[in-house]
Order: sequence, then structure tokens, then C-alpha cells
Amino acid sequence: MSPSAGVFTPKSNLVDGTRINVGDVLGIVGDHEVRSLFDGVLQNFISVEGERVTAHQPIAWLRTI
Repeated sequence: MSPSAGVFTPKSNLVDGTRINVGDVLGIVGDHEVRSLFDGVLQNFISVEGERVTAHQPIAWLRTI
């Protein structure tokens, strides 16, 4: 989830199928890091690079493991 409103920039090395741990950085919104709230596998990004997002907007789909 986005920590604040702003423009989303995904972390460049993340691709679908990447294993994500709690606290891993998924991208940046403005000056704030977007961190995963749980462990899982990245299914895809909901938000695209350069998209304006709102606070608490979902950023990515993760499948729990």
C-alpha cells in the first residue's frame, strides 16, 4: 500500500514471481518507500511507473506463501 499520495516509481529489479519478505521495498512514492506488509510472491504491480497514487492505495498483488 502506498504510504502517501504522490507519483509511484517501482523498484527496478522486481519482476513477477519475485519472492518478497515483510519490509522489502517495492518502490517509492514521492520521498517515501513502499514496503511490503507481508511475505509473498509478487504477482504483478497494480500501479505503473509514473502513476499518481493516493495514500493507502494498493500498489502490487502478492500471493501469500
